[in-house]
Amino acid sequence: MDAFTRFTNQTQGRDRLFRATQYACMLLRYLLEPKAGREKVVMKLKELESSVSTGRKWFRLGNVVHAMQATEQSIRATDPVPRLCLTLANLNRVVYFICDTVLWAKSVGLTSRINRERWQLWGARHYYCFLLLSLLRDVYEIALQMARAADHRARRERSSQDALGWQVGDEVSEDWLQSSLLLLFQSLKRHPPLLLDTVKNFCDILIPLNQLGIYKSNPGVIGLGGLVSSVAGIITIAYPQMKLKTR
Repeated sequence: MDAFTRFTNQTQGRDRLFRATQYACMLLRYLLEPKAGREKVVMKLKELESSVSTGRKWFRLGNVVHAMQATEQSIRATDPVPRLCLTLANLNRVVYFICDTVLWAKSVGLTSRINRERWQLWGARHYYCFLLLSLLRDVYEIALQMARAADHRARRERSSQDALGWQVGDEVSEDWLQSSLLLLFQSLKRHPPLLLDTVKNFCDILIPLNQLGIYKSNPGVIGLGGLVSSVAGIITIAYPQMKLKTR
């Protein structure tokens, strides 16, 4: 199982490179389509995007096992909130990859009795649930980090007040929104893996939102979001210490 996981991790790295190429083509195609004389370039980008998308399906064939192992690991998390969010998220991810495999079998002609639209809809729903639960976990982690940063700042301010003989009532209260945004910035700055995971999940969720008709986006927004999330994924695979750990 460990050897298979290492193999699928390497495959995921290749998939992320292909994914970045796919969404870069989508973004460039959207930017070039309104311009006259770019028809041939747009057509080549569209063909490359389609070819890369088809090639990515081969890299995802083994991801069902990897998602099942991730589910098993998330069950052992000590914190109940990430344990619940990640376990449910990974279960949805398993179903998504099953749908993806079925669609692959349909595309290569292994079966002709598959309703492509229905399976695509099921896959999009489970992908959306996976990303939504992952974002809930990110929000929980951000809230924890902000609470710790606020507690650290409060202790530091009390220490300064005691040393200088200030009274709490003499302190000018900060604007609540400004203070919250400052805490958010400090929390994400001190925890790059949390920032990367949040950005990746936020950008990715635009895709199923568009597929399900919940929030329609143009190909330019989808392409940019997919490209950013792919780059974030490449970083976490290339540098494992940048991956958000399960506590």
